[in-house]
Amino acid sequence: MPGYDRSEPRLRCVLPFEAAPAEVPLLRRAAAKQLARWGVTAARDETELLVTELATNVFKHVGEGASATLILEWRGEMLRLEVHDKSQAVPTSRTPGCDEECGRGLHLLAALAADWGTVLTAAGKSVWCEIPIAPGRACRRIERAVEALERYQERNGGVGLWGRRREMALEESAVELIADLLHWTAAGGHEPDDILDRAQMHYEAEAGAA
Repeated sequence: MPGYDRSEPRLRCVLPFEAAPAEVPLLRRAAAKQLARWGVTAARDETELLVTELATNVFKHVGEGASATLILEWRGEMLRLEVHDKSQAVPTSRTPGCDEECGRGLHLLAALAADWGTVLTAAGKSVWCEIPIAPGRACRRIERAVEALERYQERNGGVGLWGRRREMALEESAVELIADLLHWTAAGGHEPDDILDRAQMHYEAEAGAA
């Protein structure tokens, strides 16, 4: 199973959901919203299609109402999607009961993703796929920010956190980093408010051009 280089910065979002047709649009929007927070909206259309296929396969082949989890993980130039459920039945186009529509779904998964597969776990299985992301300017800025924030986490003993706990630790590290930069600015004889205003102007200009 393909893996990431541990030296690369990583962002991870965990989205539990219930396998049901009505949940799919909500899950798709939640995934798109998370990509927007990360600044990787260029992959939104492919992500929404793949989330739809992965989530739909759960209620079709595991059962409606089954508990499942979507994991989005962005590292470097690759976005990884994983859907975990509690069944060890591996979906293939030759699976009994897998009709023409199921085969089309797997074909779409293979066509849109750079790579995909299924992994059996102690609790069931994970179906995963990876999407390449063009390294735009906003992406590079976010990657640099994650690298800096992870170094702050290491100082505060936040290594190894996942999901919401990791996101909260990164937010706290961001506050500490900004505070340190303001102290450095004031120590150098500059006005902290001026630095913040200039940073805000840079951000708004780039966000408006995206």
